[in-house]
Amino acid sequence: MSERIVVWEITALEAAHLAELLAQFDDLLAAGSTDDPAIARLVPDAYRDDPEAAEEFRSLTEGDLLARRRADCRIVAGTLEIDGRRVAVSDLEPAELERTHTVAMDETQAAAWLRTLASLRLVMAARLGIRDEDDHADDDPRFGIYDWLGYRLDGLVRALDD
Repeated sequence: MSERIVVWEITALEAAHLAELLAQFDDLLAAGSTDDPAIARLVPDAYRDDPEAAEEFRSLTEGDLLARRRADCRIVAGTLEIDGRRVAVSDLEPAELERTHTVAMDETQAAAWLRTLASLRLVMAARLGIRDEDDHADDDPRFGIYDWLGYRLDGLVRALDD
């Protein structure tokens, strides 16, 4: 039985923006302070009614969990390279912005994409103060990035379901 490959297309501009988000995400994970609400969203309490047990569980699992998130982030970043290099928006010529970038993911890479896109949305939600649907502000462009991540996450889930 052969391994399944998911082929996904995004524009070079989207790939470059996502690569920048991934670099920022990697930096955030490297700092790894649970005093940061974004990191706290990535390492939720295991025991909401028992702060002492929650802290003990976090101290035992946080490092491994954040390390796995960084490893996933790096897998995703590797799939976004164009011609073997990470492309920044400033590197793209106007004619290249809409060029299609094809990402072919094996099952391991697709799982890393799912976890990373979901993690990026959690970080964005923490930064934007999103707790539920009512916290969404359509006039703030940062919410566009949050929505785009959700759109791409939904598309990947659908592709994997097919």
